[in-house]
Amino acid sequence: AWPVAGHLHIMAGKKPHVALASMADKHGPVFSIKLGSRHVVVVSDHELAKELFTAHDGSISSRPKLRALKHLTYDFAMFGFAPYGSFWRGMRKLVVVELLSSKRIEMMSHVRESEITEAMDRVFGNDGVLVDMKKWFGDLTFKIMLRMMAGDRFCHGGAGEMEIPKLHKLLKEYVRLMGVFVPADAWPFLRWFDLGGQEKIMKKTAAEMDGILTWWLTEARKHSGDNSFIDVLLSVLPTAELRSELDTDTIIKATIEGLITAGTQTTSMMLTWILTLILNHPTVLNKIQEELDQKIGRNRRPIESDVNDLVYLKAVVKETFRLYPISPLGIPRQVSEDFVLRGGHRIPKGSWVALNLWRLQRDAAVWSDDASEFRPERFLEEKRNVDVRGREFELMPFGAGRRSCPGMNLGLSTVHCVLANLLHGLDVTAADGRPVDTDGEGISIYSKVRPLHVFLKPRLN
Repeated sequence: AWPVAGHLHIMAGKKPHVALASMADKHGPVFSIKLGSRHVVVVSDHELAKELFTAHDGSISSRPKLRALKHLTYDFAMFGFAPYGSFWRGMRKLVVVELLSSKRIEMMSHVRESEITEAMDRVFGNDGVLVDMKKWFGDLTFKIMLRMMAGDRFCHGGAGEMEIPKLHKLLKEYVRLMGVFVPADAWPFLRWFDLGGQEKIMKKTAAEMDGILTWWLTEARKHSGDNSFIDVLLSVLPTAELRSELDTDTIIKATIEGLITAGTQTTSMMLTWILTLILNHPTVLNKIQEELDQKIGRNRRPIESDVNDLVYLKAVVKETFRLYPISPLGIPRQVSEDFVLRGGHRIPKGSWVALNLWRLQRDAAVWSDDASEFRPERFLEEKRNVDVRGREFELMPFGAGRRSCPGMNLGLSTVHCVLANLLHGLDVTAADGRPVDTDGEGISIYSKVRPLHVFLKPRLN
């Protein structure tokens, strides 16, 4: 650790999760670091994670009040970053029941399927085309989320279509800023000084996003009935018991902003990592396509209801989540009361807790000696009962406990359907015929650094 700064140099690197994994090898599965004046506990073991999210989940259910979150989430009105309490509980219940329930996701399957079909048609008619799949996945998931959140009135010829490129650009900047650690996060007394100027950029980005979201709300009130997430929120919020002083518009804008950002960036990057690993393992690609031909045939496109039969494809998705969790250190928690972990590790009130999923999900003691290798078959054999919901605490790409990601089912539905259609309808090969690099960076979202250029060629008539 450095004087005053502590371990900030580690978090400023491109792969802090890897550096912290090395520290765990040296210091054990739970240890503390200092980020300026902040005390951070890093946990890298699934048994300790299980203890955290069962015995002490109530004590770690708050989020640190980072400066980026203050500026970009309507002062913590976004329920994913709201303080633990009655407002958070009410909003999570509302979102899970009204927006992200299995019934609602199924009702909107036509949105996902139609956007996937349109994206496929743009490349299917060519004898072969070079595509940056990182961009292709990003554009596709953005359009899916846009239609689900705001409805057709803002796209496909709607009045707000001209704002779409601006919004897409804003979302990318928004995600970048969410991962920016400003000096005031490490030393709270600096909150009066915008050292580095990042907070000014955050405020500007937030204001531009607010302008678009405010216009969406205005139009939705004029022309209701699109059955989008905005319409649902306008319908249910006036009678919801949230015990909050926040006005309805702020809550709706914060909720939509959070869902569209998370749903676009995390899903597209997960698809990018999955395809990267598949391209580097041709036998896996062959097995996926054999399964698709066997279960679906070669005369129609896959639909979401086919996914239950695609057991190998789902194993490939699980294995990618294991090796490349989209947020390798999870989203940090803040401790609300002192407690002690097994082994006598004291976790003081006010400290932050980070879960190193990168190391936990590559632990050879849990995943065998080939823990760092891409082997989807493990989820059909010895780990067939492990799922991505965090129940076994061995695989937690969506987190665990009360603060686990409520959008998991929507994300999985989109990933499975996009992947099935892509690999069923098209032959995919790396552009230069060489192994695809797996260089990534980022804290809030672990992104592939370079584009993923592939050659797409129709596989079916």
